[in-house]
Amino acid sequence: MQEFLDSPIEYLKGVGPKKGELLRKELDIATFGDLLWFYPSRYIDKTQFHQIAELHEDSGSVQIKGILRRLVTEGEGRKTRLVGQFRDETGMIQLVWFTGISYLQKQLLIGQEYVLYGKVNAFRDDLSIAHPEIEVVSTENTQMASAFAPVYPSTEKLNNLGLDVKSRRRLVKSLLEKLEPAHLPETLPEYVLKKLKLPSRYEAVLLIHFPRTAEELEAARARLKFEELFFLQMRLLQIKRRRHDEVKGYVFNKVGEIFNDFYQNHLPFELTGAQKRVLKEVRQDLGLGIQMNRLVQGDVGSGKTMVALLSMLLALDNGFQACMMAPTEILAQQHYLSISEYLKDSPIEVAFLSGTIKGKAREKILARLAAGEIHILIGTHALIEPPVVFKNLGLAITDEQHRFGVAQRAALWKKNSPYPPHVLVMTATPIPRTLAMTLFGDLDISVIDELPPGRKNIITQHRNENHRLRVFGFMKEQIALGRQIYVVYPMIEESEKMDLQNLMAGYEALSRDFPKPDYQISILHGKMKPADKDYEMQRFVRGETKIMIATTVIEVGVNVPNASVMVVENTERFGLSQLHQLRGRVGRGADQSYCILMSGFKLSSVSRERIQTMVATNNGFEIAEADLRLRGPGDIEGTQQSGIINLRLADLAKDGKILQTAREIAARILDDDPRLQREEHQPLVLELAKNQKVKKGWSRIS
Repeated sequence: MQEFLDSPIEYLKGVGPKKGELLRKELDIATFGDLLWFYPSRYIDKTQFHQIAELHEDSGSVQIKGILRRLVTEGEGRKTRLVGQFRDETGMIQLVWFTGISYLQKQLLIGQEYVLYGKVNAFRDDLSIAHPEIEVVSTENTQMASAFAPVYPSTEKLNNLGLDVKSRRRLVKSLLEKLEPAHLPETLPEYVLKKLKLPSRYEAVLLIHFPRTAEELEAARARLKFEELFFLQMRLLQIKRRRHDEVKGYVFNKVGEIFNDFYQNHLPFELTGAQKRVLKEVRQDLGLGIQMNRLVQGDVGSGKTMVALLSMLLALDNGFQACMMAPTEILAQQHYLSISEYLKDSPIEVAFLSGTIKGKAREKILARLAAGEIHILIGTHALIEPPVVFKNLGLAITDEQHRFGVAQRAALWKKNSPYPPHVLVMTATPIPRTLAMTLFGDLDISVIDELPPGRKNIITQHRNENHRLRVFGFMKEQIALGRQIYVVYPMIEESEKMDLQNLMAGYEALSRDFPKPDYQISILHGKMKPADKDYEMQRFVRGETKIMIATTVIEVGVNVPNASVMVVENTERFGLSQLHQLRGRVGRGADQSYCILMSGFKLSSVSRERIQTMVATNNGFEIAEADLRLRGPGDIEGTQQSGIINLRLADLAKDGKILQTAREIAARILDDDPRLQREEHQPLVLELAKNQKVKKGWSRIS
């Protein structure tokens, strides 16, 4: 019966070739099935009518019944608009249309009673509704059998071709009249439907488009959200189990002299409880004989690097080499310097490799690596290039792994045989639990949710231009105390030239208020040559410059414990996770640290909430949850490339409970029937086969 859903959209009554072509281009609706799965974005509650006298600028979208009293065109040329007066027994509101004017003039009648729906706007002291949905009053729209009228996402081109809201409703109704239960076979086992009290798939699809009550709408949403999240989790858990069954790994059964000597004699600080817990989880993985694929999440400064180092020492104790790959040279250098410092009293050979190391120096590193003389190699994506050959790579660590593509990570896998190296993935970008279960649902996840003792919370404050002189005064106080300061400007590709001008203007302004020789200022941005960047960075690290003006190139990888103030310019242009990463550049020493968020006076509600969140909490996981809520999963860094967030209805920011239930039930089914051979699980087999889009082989890569 899949043939029905695969029917070209042109064949649906009311569409035809011209409208069909536009639906394809504008909304990617090519078949009956595409139209069916294109859910309403919202609903008009036809039972609720507002009176005009009650309306105000925050009323939002409202439904009103009244009479059209006046209709005139105003303005000229492109500024022409159609303006109407709409009146009920309590008052009058203005209606405005900017497009489709000639069509509306023919359709709308002065003195006719209409029902209209739209969003209330306020201009000066007048209320108006722009482009309302409007229809003649009838028994149907005042006493509707279906209380909720669906509203589908649309475009101006569709509206102009007669595919406006009402027409789209008619098309969906026409399709649903043809739809039979056999066209939508059940995908979930009967016992799951009964346990969760969910409607059938056929019922849910009918009700998501035309619910008669709020309860029916909720039931349809619950069913369809669960189905989406359930099959997503089934696929991820199958990948994870397949890896456990099929991908063998080296057994690291020894905790030997290298690990014990460092742990007992050279560990620079006591590990936190969270670090010990994660290290224990890593050790258990390494002893199983299957390839480890573990994600370690930890906030900035939580001690992920030390967990990585101790994991690498376990590899060395078992006769293997280890490597660590970071996305930028600055971050890779930072790891190399800190790990070399930790191991300075040991015979372990640590080397650094990046694209800037060339000629004989590079040849020497590659020869020593192949001979096994280098035990730990740290670097950028240069590590995955074909000439880089390890003698015996046992553990590969990637830091901020969401910045690497799947193909890049796959290349790291091939650096050893017969088994691939164990994989440890680290991120300092806290990932909301629901997103982690989805993006990294095929990995084992560890969380370092504890900061080292004595670490002070960073004081975060929001300031605007009126406070700039006070901010400069505070910066001078901090410099007088011997501290250093970052001043960060946005650098966005689309407006790179303008951003660079802003940064240089900021540099000139600061140079006037912080003149030489009393104050030395460094500057750092992505357009500089690597050698110049390194020179400026090292001046700041050595304390020769007191202020570092930079773009977000310092977001990760810069560790200057003496820097205690982070000033972020144009804060409204940064995302929450980016602001949190920037704030993490300070607070690394014993001194109290500060983050000052500078912004303009006019802020959008989203920008205001971002800034309020930053001021209210230092907890990266709380910030990540807020970021997910404000931006949605498709915009969270790294999720687009995963190809996994293709949800039509479920919302990872709001549907965490449904996701948790879906994962638990999927896990239980796979525990009881790993190969899905039982009769009641055959619908699952069919649905999983239909939706299997993961690239062959790459599904095993984190």
